[in-house]
Amino acid sequence: MNSKVVKVVLIGLPGAGKTTFGKQLAKELNFLYLDSDGLIEQKYELKIPRIFSTYGEGKFREWESEVLKEILTNDQSIVLATGGGAPCFNDNMDLINSLGISVYLDVPLDIISQRLYSSKIQNRPMFEGLDSGEITLKLKSLLAQREYFYNQAKIKLSGEDFSAEFLMYELINQLKS
Repeated sequence: MNSKVVKVVLIGLPGAGKTTFGKQLAKELNFLYLDSDGLIEQKYELKIPRIFSTYGEGKFREWESEVLKEILTNDQSIVLATGGGAPCFNDNMDLINSLGISVYLDVPLDIISQRLYSSKIQNRPMFEGLDSGEITLKLKSLLAQREYFYNQAKIKLSGEDFSAEFLMYELINQLKS
């Protein structure tokens, strides 16, 4: 990897704050901010829920892997927010760790559940029509399936509030090692 090119890849459950934190971090680092789901929607000119309903999850995961590879192999420093499942399919976590610095945003499930319940749930088909208790159960199930991959991240930030400053300090240490 070019010593001047840095790829910071945020992973974690839906609602962990990858987008919000990613934009803040990108601004601090003066890097481009990218969102893998947004890039998939742009490239295929379809919204994610439509891709799932028309082509199924398998096709979505295939496209997701292609987009990840494109982003991680270009020569631009970026902060990338991934979809919650991205690290868990098609050896994506190995790809992310070989080409970037993975950061797991490990936020307590009750906090995520509150965020999802009070946010625009229609943008998250997986949680549509669920009450806060059901959202928490769904998150527990997702975490059980995905934690193995998330825990392979090079940096893990736990809690509900993490600062860009702290992460920048951690990133500098990662880059030195």
